[in-house]
Amino acid sequence: MKKKINLQLLEIATLAIISTMVITVAIFYNLFTNQLMDDLKSYTYIIEKLAIKQNFEQLNELNSEHLRITIISQDGSVQYDSDYDSQALENHGDRPEIARAKIYGEGESIRRSSTMNRTNFYYARQLTDGIIIRIGKEAGSVFYMLGNAIPYIIGLIVLLLLVCVVLAHYLTKSLVKPIEEIAANMDNINEIPIYKELVPFVNTIQRQHQDILKNALMRQEFTANVSHELKTPLTSISGYSELIENGMATAEDTVRFAGEIHRNATRLLNQINDIIHLSELDSSENHVTLEPVNIYKLSQTCVDMLQVNAEKHQVSIFFDGIPCLILADKGMLEELIYNLCDNGIRYNNKGGIVNVTVKPEGEKVILTVADTGIGISKEHQERIFERYYRVDKGRSQSTGGTGLGLAIVKHIVASLNGEITLESEKGRGTTIQVVFDKKEW
Repeated sequence: MKKKINLQLLEIATLAIISTMVITVAIFYNLFTNQLMDDLKSYTYIIEKLAIKQNFEQLNELNSEHLRITIISQDGSVQYDSDYDSQALENHGDRPEIARAKIYGEGESIRRSSTMNRTNFYYARQLTDGIIIRIGKEAGSVFYMLGNAIPYIIGLIVLLLLVCVVLAHYLTKSLVKPIEEIAANMDNINEIPIYKELVPFVNTIQRQHQDILKNALMRQEFTANVSHELKTPLTSISGYSELIENGMATAEDTVRFAGEIHRNATRLLNQINDIIHLSELDSSENHVTLEPVNIYKLSQTCVDMLQVNAEKHQVSIFFDGIPCLILADKGMLEELIYNLCDNGIRYNNKGGIVNVTVKPEGEKVILTVADTGIGISKEHQERIFERYYRVDKGRSQSTGGTGLGLAIVKHIVASLNGEITLESEKGRGTTIQVVFDKKEW
């Protein structure tokens, strides 16, 4: 990361230096051209009177600046040239500066000789009698003019690059230092001084770090709970089977022990099935296919299916609602309703009631499962949807619960884009509501 930032800073610095030099040379050349043209105009005004008198010998005496002075008649023929024999020169009427002078009264032109690597600057002015005075000045190309300064320019560029290398190193170090300190001290991130531009980045990292720690703790807790939950029925199965194997059980005991082995085996199988199912939900949360489902009809079917189980626990279960559709996975929705109703029956009192309702409210559909059971105290309500979290462990195990039902419900609600809320009071029952988006018929 440091190397990349250093290189990028040096690239920017190099580009800036080269661009500055090029722009400076262009500005310098432009100023030089303007100044030279202004000088040629000044010389034109000085020699104008001499040209009118056709006193060409005095023009030669005044030409101390090595200018090329040319006098051209209105038809383009050369009357006088300070550098060449006027009789040998061709007609100059087609020269750009001469043509402009005839039209606008004055004209200028810059022509470069590629063979001589020289540039000729010309200024022409037409007098009242039609005679045109042209003054020319020969100069080297911009690179020729800067020839003497090039070593100094190269030296300056090298010096600036060295300064940029040093500054880039310290600037990179300054930029990266807070990030390195954050990486090395994630647990004390609030104590690290950072510049304000990093605050959103740090807040995001802090949240992610806390989520990672929380998930790690939950996984550790889950692993410990899985080990305990699986160990308990396996221990019972192993103990009872060992007694039977060693002939230490009577005929009556054998029947009872076999029943316990069967009950614990069933409990173990349910645990394994729920663990596998939770794992499947974890891996398929983003691959759920939603379709229109009649939640009213599905809830009624689940309630009818659980009537026998409710009677076994001496609990009454009722259903009421209005037919409506939601977008859901039918199998997942059926499991959600079943788990909520089953929990309402398991954790109820004898003679208790479970009321299941489905009703639309605006653009939403609300599934409510309310029981008159043992309830959940406030300190347990935030964690009730965690895996293997039990309010009353003894009651959970005696009713055959795996401790994963509500964790599965939470996963399914998230997968179906729903929202779940819980209201409960210890000894007075629990009400769970799941809100879905309504689907029009």
